[in-house]
Amino acid sequence: MARRVVVALLGPVQWSPPGVDRAEWRAALAEDVIDLLATLNEVEVAVAVTPADRPLADALVWPGTTVYEVAEPTPNAVFAALEGYDQAAVLVSDVPDLPALTVGKLLRPLTTRPVAVAPVEGGGPGLLGVAVRLPAPDWLPMIDLDTATPADARCGAPRPGDVAVTAGWRRLRGPADLATLDPAFEGWETTRALLSGARRV
Repeated sequence: MARRVVVALLGPVQWSPPGVDRAEWRAALAEDVIDLLATLNEVEVAVAVTPADRPLADALVWPGTTVYEVAEPTPNAVFAALEGYDQAAVLVSDVPDLPALTVGKLLRPLTTRPVAVAPVEGGGPGLLGVAVRLPAPDWLPMIDLDTATPADARCGAPRPGDVAVTAGWRRLRGPADLATLDPAFEGWETTRALLSGARRV
């Protein structure tokens, strides 16, 4: 069986809801994503941060979770830091209610394709995550998860089909995204609690 790792990349956030401190918002989102990944089967879980954000990672990870320090918050930097794995996926950290099934769908194409990407639901800019067979292909371009599209990931591929596009999900990057949170959906406890506190103020 292939040895697989799913990495939460704790990149910066550009927005927080009214009345919510941006650092607290970022930490809540990241904590919920890390907790979600901890429930996945047949994968190892890790976190990646730039050196300046190492204290954030150390405050949130479960005991024994590997934390990778990378020079820049990109999937490419994370893939280059990984050793001993056959497959890897890097996910954004602003998806606190991400279904675990969506992560599985991102990894599944790697049995036949070298790269898979999960778009932002609704066609907005950026990606939810990128998965590759390791080592990552030389043709994979530098990917900014906040701005890249599936077409960007395919631009250097020998064949368009080398990059699979899997199920997407929306990211919490603005008021419109916040309105889509489903209170009945399980998970996202830390984000939920932070928002509840902000609404009572």
